Amino acid sequence: MRKSSAFTLIELLVVIAIIGILASLLFPAVNSAMDAARKVHAKNDVTQIASAVTAYMTEYGKLPDSNSSAQTVSGAWLQALGGSNVSSLNPRQIVFIELATAKKRKSGTNASGVFVDPWGGNYMIAFDSGYSNTVTGGTNSVTIRKVVAVWNNPSSQIPTPTAAQQTRRYVVSWE
Repeated sequence: MRKSSAFTLIELLVVIAIIGILASLLFPAVNSAMDAARKVHAKNDVTQIASAVTAYMTEYGKLPDSNSSAQTVSGAWLQALGGSNVSSLNPRQIVFIELATAKKRKSGTNASGVFVDPWGGNYMIAFDSGYSNTVTGGTNSVTIRKVVAVWNNPSSQIPTPTAAQQTRRYVVSWE
């Protein structure tokens, strides 16, 4: 009788099942690590936006916008921070922040000119237009001792995240 050295169908199915089980255990960990990396990227973005506004204020002696209520990070003042002389806001055309185009899973300005986070949600900003060194910002409207507050809006992310995901993805410039 001849002994075969090939694998049987049962043995192959068992190996495939074990690989499938290991992959299913690994997938949530990889997804969690990618989400953590996006949060670090978003934290870097809000810090850069706040720093760019502070540098603008140092250079020109005024804030790029006089509206103190929370607004999306967009418009002429954002373009001015990027080095454009839109509405005569940046006559020296100094680049305070590099504005990249948003791509899938990457932050930047979208087609509407709004600066979005890595999940596709809007960044929000509030200026201290009264120059009292206090500004109200964040989804819970906290008052902080800064000239500018920048945060992301997890409820505007696409697709809409769960409440737990919104809490994990929330990033602010003042912490």
